[in-house]
Amino acid sequence: MEGDMQKMIAVGLVWGATNALMRRGALIWDQTLKSSSHPSQTHNQFLSSLKKWLKLILTWQYSLPFLLNLSASATFFALLSHAPISIAVPVTNATTFAATAVFGMMLGEETRVGLALFGTSLIVLGVYTCIM
Repeated sequence: MEGDMQKMIAVGLVWGATNALMRRGALIWDQTLKSSSHPSQTHNQFLSSLKKWLKLILTWQYSLPFLLNLSASATFFALLSHAPISIAVPVTNATTFAATAVFGMMLGEETRVGLALFGTSLIVLGVYTCIM
């Protein structure tokens, strides 16, 4: 079970890091769309949406973290095959929440640092309580 717990925490860390990185990639994609949009053009809405989606997938700052996130999801589902869901879900979700906050701060996102660190410490305490 201890090895599973380490894997659950690792999945949560990867999810949290990739959440923050995907948010940054989505902002880059959004800036690209705004700088290349032509208001006078009228396209079929489906084709316009498809183009936007393809631009998002081709933005490596988004797609690379997205692929890592999906890999962590596959690992999580493999963990669920032999770990109790009552432990796996709270541990990974709590770790994800804390890691997203920490990685977001590391990437320079505007954050209330004191509150984020206080919340993160409560999450760490809660995860510790779950696994002990």
